[in-house]
Formats: sequence, structure tokens, C-alpha cells
Amino acid sequence: MKLLPIGTVLLAATLLGTACTKNFEERNTDPNRPKEITPGVMLGQLQYRIVNSSISAARNFTHELMQVDAPRASTSGAGLHRYVVEPGAGVWTSFYNLLTDIEEINTIAKELNEPNYRAIALIYKAWAYSILTDLHGDIPFSDAIKASEGVLQPKFDSQKDIYMQLLQGLDTANAIMTTNKALTYGGDQVYNANAIIGGVNTGMVKWKRFCNSLKLRLLLRTSKRDGELNVREQINQILANPTAYPLFAANSDEAIFRYPGTFPYFNPYFNARQVDWRDGNYFTQFFLNNLNSWNDPRRGVWATTINVGGVPTYRGIESGYATSREYTVGSNSSYNDALKTLPQLGVMMTYAEVEFMKAELALKGYPTGATPRQHYEAAIAASMLQWGVAMPATYLEQPGVAYDATASAEAQLEQIMLQKYYAYFFVDFQAWFEKRRTGYPILPRGSGIPVENKFPNRIPYPSYLQSLNAANLAAAVSAIGGDRSDVKVWWAQ
Repeated sequence: MKLLPIGTVLLAATLLGTACTKNFEERNTDPNRPKEITPGVMLGQLQYRIVNSSISAARNFTHELMQVDAPRASTSGAGLHRYVVEPGAGVWTSFYNLLTDIEEINTIAKELNEPNYRAIALIYKAWAYSILTDLHGDIPFSDAIKASEGVLQPKFDSQKDIYMQLLQGLDTANAIMTTNKALTYGGDQVYNANAIIGGVNTGMVKWKRFCNSLKLRLLLRTSKRDGELNVREQINQILANPTAYPLFAANSDEAIFRYPGTFPYFNPYFNARQVDWRDGNYFTQFFLNNLNSWNDPRRGVWATTINVGGVPTYRGIESGYATSREYTVGSNSSYNDALKTLPQLGVMMTYAEVEFMKAELALKGYPTGATPRQHYEAAIAASMLQWGVAMPATYLEQPGVAYDATASAEAQLEQIMLQKYYAYFFVDFQAWFEKRRTGYPILPRGSGIPVENKFPNRIPYPSYLQSLNAANLAAAVSAIGGDRSDVKVWWAQ
């Protein structure tokens, strides 16, 4: 190979360096990258990332604790299915990180005079913080997300104060939303409120319904504390004025991030290996036996079958079994592979939940406009439609499903909550929260659960807070009565 003189090499390097630095900013500006951060730039990514976190929590935490599934083998004596709850960091870390984006959207929306983006941010704020406080109790709120202001060790707010502010935030969101204007910067991947059709932004109409449906959830959650929050008055206000406070009225209103299946917005389980997706966990006997007795068509979407005597069968395992037991791989029903690409898995809140709430409220004498049975049946039908199955003609008439309006109010509530439990499939922690609020559904106690293990009421705070925010953590632990899983949060006391 012929070598160039060293002087020639240096000259070339000098010219190359000059060429690279001349007009550097002009030449290295990506024309496809936004020059300024707008709410639309942040919104879509936020929606995708936060629902990924919530449905992962449903699969990894709620499903095991609430006897949807159980691990194939569990020899250590620990495990959620035995009511052993470790300090939680996953959702705490991910949600607080994403709440930074939510606050940023809110701030930018104020500066740009974009009330619809601000309303969406307030809805996400209420949704995320309500989950965090229902998980742990008192949490950082008023001082949270203020690192840029020098607040690195935020104080913990009481759950009561947090709920009061979340409800006020939802009222603000409901008031400032406009349904005759498109989102200026786009970005909405939940309701596509990015365009006007016939003079109406149907997406913002649905955001408004989500806002008030979420408020109804929070009010019902705190119903034991009526004297402190005027819960009954606020619920009646919503029910009495559906124009000012619209709720979900159809499945098309549901708050679901529907995965498009295109890069980068894939269902987070898209590439899950079989060993992680199916072979490590199986559905429980409690979960499947009810579905089997009802011949519930949702089984085909949710679960796999095994061959028993030549017959495809949905079969579950015990939850909370003895440590000496280990189930054979492939011998019981697990998660259907179709769920890994299912667009509607990104669920935050459903129409079925709203109808189940109305069924409970009607049972308690609230003026919902229909009977508990009518709401109950509408809720079941909505859940079937959500999962893309046809409800059998006699489904609502069979034993165990047919609504018994002659039973005691408590027995009717139990029936409502059992069906609501199934409608909560893959919905973050809501089935657990509602179990803590109502006591239902009644779950069988596994033979391997030690007598001293109590059903958990909260998740202990993340361990890393002991080094990062020790003084405020200690104050919070003292205020709630201890950092244990059996301590009840404010609304459950």
C-alpha cells in the first residue's frame, strides 16, 4: 500500500476539521426533530410508558396476590400468594419518574394557554397519585417533583390531604376542558383528541368522561370517610348532572391505550419468552373454577387449555400451596399467547367498572337511574365486549351469575364484587384495592399460608428511602402506625 507523506495527512485532517466545524449547527440540525418541547411531544410517550408500568404491576403483583395466578414452584415460604409483601419500589420509582413528565406537560400547557393539555395532565396526575397512595398510604405529594427547586427530600402528605387535592384537580380538569378545539400539538394516543370532526372534538368528550368516571372511583373508594370529604354529596352531584359531569356511557369511552403494534409502541409482552410468559405461573383454581362453572367465553381470550382425557380443559392450581409442592410444566392453564399482541391490554379504566360502581351505588340507595341488577348486567356485558367475546344468550340467567335481588344487601354486594373482580383483569391494583375496601371477593386461604400471615392492606415503602429521605420517611411511618403490610390506609380505617 502506498503511504502518503505526513504533511499531506496533516493538511487533510486540518481541512476535514474545518469542513466539519463550519456551519456545524446548520448542518447538524435534524429537520424531523422538534426545536421546542411541546405537550404533544411528551404526551404520547408518557401514555405508553405509564400504562406499561400499570399492566406490568397487574401481572406481577395483583394477579398473584388476588389469586388470578400462582407460581409453578415456590419453595422459600415467601411469595405474594402466601401474603408475604416485600417493600415496593417498582411502581413507586416508575410512577414518580413519569409524574415528572406529567408536571412538565401541565407547566408547559399553562405557559402556552392550552387548557386541554393541562386537563389531561391533571387526569393522569390523579390516576397515578391515587394508585401510589392506595398502595402505600401517606406519600410525597405537595413537595414531590420539585428537585429543580432544590427539594430533594420531600415531606410525605397524609392520604386524606392527597385525596382532597386529587378530587379538586379533577374538578379543575373537568371545568377547563373544551370540546370544540383540537389538541394544538397532537400526541394523544388514548382518545386521539388531535382533530375536530363536525365541530366537536370527540376525543376531549371522552377525556371528560374519563375525568368524572375516575372521580367517581375515588369517591367510592373513600366512602367510609364521608364525614371528612362530603363523599355522598359529591357522588350525588355527579349522578344528578350528567351534562356537567358525564361518565363512561359505552365501551368506546374506555380509557385504554390500544397498542398499535408498530415501532416503538408494542404491547410490552410482545417478545416475552414462553418460560417467562406461561411456564412460570398458572391460573388458580379459584379464578378458573368460577369461569368454568359459568362457561365464561372470556376464558378463551385469557387462558390456555390442557388435554385431559382428550378434552381441552381449563385447569388451575392452588394458591398459597405448601412449599413442598411443585407443579409440572405445562400441566395447567396459563396465559394465552394472544394477549401478547392484544391491542386493548393497555387498560386504565373501563366502562364495566363504571357500571359496577353504579350497581353498588344503586344498591346503597343512590339515584343512578336504574336498578342494581340492570347496572350489574350492563357491566358484565361491557366486560365481554371489552375482551371481544360474545356473551351467551343464557349467561346472565345461570346459577352463580343470575342477580338475586331478594338476597340481603351484603349478599348482593358480594355478587357485584365477584363479577367486578373478573372485569379488573390486567387493571393495575384495583381488584386488591376493592378487596380491601369491601372484603370481596372472598378468597380461599391456601394450605401453605402460615397462620400468622395476614392478608396485606398496603405495600411497605421502598427500602432505598431509608438512605435518601430518612427523616420524612420516619415521620410518615409514625403517622400511619408502622411500615407494615397489615396497616390499613386512611380510607380503609
